[in-house]
Amino acid sequence: MENSSRLDSPTNISLAGADTGLALLEYKAVSVFLVLLICGAGIVGNVMVVLVVLITRDMKTPTNCYLVSLAVADLMVLVAAGLPNVSDSLAGTWVYGHAGCLGITYFQYLGINVSSCSITAFTVERYIAICHPIRAQTMCTVSRAKRITALVWAGTAIYCLLWFFLVDINVGPRQHLECGYKVSRNLYLPIYLLDFALFFVTPLLVATVLYGLIGRVLFIGPVSPPVTGATERWKDRSGRERNGAGGSQASSHSRARGALASRKQVTKMLAVVVVLFAVLWMPYRTLVLVNSFMARPYLDPWFLLFCRACVYANSAINPVIYNLMSRKFRAAFATLCKCGREEPSRRGLPPATTGCSAGRDLQPLGRGNPRRALVEGTADAP
Repeated sequence: MENSSRLDSPTNISLAGADTGLALLEYKAVSVFLVLLICGAGIVGNVMVVLVVLITRDMKTPTNCYLVSLAVADLMVLVAAGLPNVSDSLAGTWVYGHAGCLGITYFQYLGINVSSCSITAFTVERYIAICHPIRAQTMCTVSRAKRITALVWAGTAIYCLLWFFLVDINVGPRQHLECGYKVSRNLYLPIYLLDFALFFVTPLLVATVLYGLIGRVLFIGPVSPPVTGATERWKDRSGRERNGAGGSQASSHSRARGALASRKQVTKMLAVVVVLFAVLWMPYRTLVLVNSFMARPYLDPWFLLFCRACVYANSAINPVIYNLMSRKFRAAFATLCKCGREEPSRRGLPPATTGCSAGRDLQPLGRGNPRRALVEGTADAP
């Protein structure tokens, strides 16, 4: 069997043992601090995303279902890749045994692949909701989003079972244990190419095309639905009725403008998530692909640390984006933090009086008419 460096292993976990430079205290200190900082912040942020969507009624939208799926996948990446990375670096050897090698590798790839599938899912959902609003009334629902999310996780879980047969515990050049390739590294090229095509190139191509179509509708196309029939009926009414209809018409236009602004903001936020996914995953994906073709893979420790930091940052940064670009997420995060500091005497009160309810700021416009809210684009805004 061909000897392979741990840094070139499928798990891409270990920070020590493959090169003399990796034993330097400076490198270990920087790498452990950086990974702990990014992973710690990411774990807290993604847990908050899951909690605010689960406990806040008005945050249960189709888009947010996919964002919860993305948050859980990111949590899996941070826990299964980042934290073992730290312990393996400090110990200088693989400490999780054969079962740990199989399980950690599996959950890393499951989280990585589900995250890209979740991005594709909410991109398609946004496209249908904005470009085909009539069809969205039946297709863009919470129940449908839950079913799609379940299918994504089930299908990806089956696909990733392949890794149980591809990794094993090996003895490194310095007699330390490592979780690495089970067979020759060259045999993994088709797998890496398939992963690269399915879970990186394809989501980015789909996102590029669909966000282009969405942008054409939101920023170039008409900004309000046709009102010709309503206008003609308005002309035939009496003076007092006309005044009442005029107020209703103004209110309708105000809601339409608010819905359009909300849709634009949501689209911008999700587009930023996609762009960061592309930018932060590019170094790692490119390195793995290039190393698959090279007889001697490129294993500069500092560049490998940079690639890993980018991957962990991608899994940690999404909650920050939601907080910066979504008023509803920002208010929900603030409410969740206040609940943790709530006085014990008030915790038995109903949710509406405890300060832990969603509040009016989290209620979508047109909540009394879900059909109208979906068409206007307010019910599905994060």
